[in-house]
Amino acid sequence: MSDAKRISWGKPRKPTDADRDALRDDLVAKARAVRADGWSPHRTVWTAGQVSAVAYLLGDADVLAEFEESEGTVLSRYAAELFGFHGGRKDIEAGLTATQSWFDTVRKTLGS
Repeated sequence: MSDAKRISWGKPRKPTDADRDALRDDLVAKARAVRADGWSPHRTVWTAGQVSAVAYLLGDADVLAEFEESEGTVLSRYAAELFGFHGGRKDIEAGLTATQSWFDTVRKTLGS
């Protein structure tokens, strides 16, 4: 057995309401930019995860397919972003209901 010490990554970070609000505001701004400008000026600047989240918010199945994403992959990715590692895992086990509800709220903020 090795004498190496076990790595401790510390306590997992749990996002706050302020973190979730900032994420909401960022995604809403990005979705509004796509509505105003189309995808071209943004898709190469934003990460694939951001593009997929905005496409999910806007109901853009073509962009989701292009990035090989689905509702499930987007929600699974954002569960931990919204609720931390442990909270995200619990939400995945519960069927992503809290994450889906959060995205529904963001969609309402975005408006039609």
